[in-house]
Amino acid sequence: MVNHSKLIPMNSSLDASSSPCRLRSARTDLPAAPCRSGLIARWWRALPTVLAIGLLAAAPVVQAQLKVGDALPVLSQFSLEGTVPADLAGRVVVLDFWASWCAPCKASFPTLMALQTELGATGLTVVGVSVDENKAAYEGFLRKHAPVFPTVRDAEHRLVKAVRAPKMPTTYVVDRRGVVRHVHEGYHGDASAKLLRDQVSALLAETP
Repeated sequence: MVNHSKLIPMNSSLDASSSPCRLRSARTDLPAAPCRSGLIARWWRALPTVLAIGLLAAAPVVQAQLKVGDALPVLSQFSLEGTVPADLAGRVVVLDFWASWCAPCKASFPTLMALQTELGATGLTVVGVSVDENKAAYEGFLRKHAPVFPTVRDAEHRLVKAVRAPKMPTTYVVDRRGVVRHVHEGYHGDASAKLLRDQVSALLAETP
């Protein structure tokens, strides 16, 4: 709650002699009434603070970010553009959020394609989720990079908002039970490639 005494200090002088604007009284035996413009000016200066407090109080609770230990949402529920793989049960999944305008996303694609090519037969499925609003940019990216793994477009941003991916790219590594085991924010070259491969290999070695 706003402390109104801070907005208008109690020792502020509203004496007629210190105010440039005053209302004259018809009676000479009464002190002159101060002009309301001083109070209005103070309230006007305080308005941004009052509005900000009100907006914070009314703001909705932000949904928790998808994190390690959470179950992967069912992808088919989010109106994704493209074909969502239907055989993810019992497989290790690498779910990668990317965008055509994201340079680290482009750098990560060779790593993701190598993982799918080399480990797909042992139970890995890489799924790319584009957050591009521009369909032409999305399709142009696919033509240029030709991913060997399934890719869909989250045109309405339903999925990316549900998981609250913190940056592009964000990659979720999910075990055979559908539980998120690792989260990668960004892509950092060889270090990310090695770590991702090690994590996927360890999950593939686990008993379903």
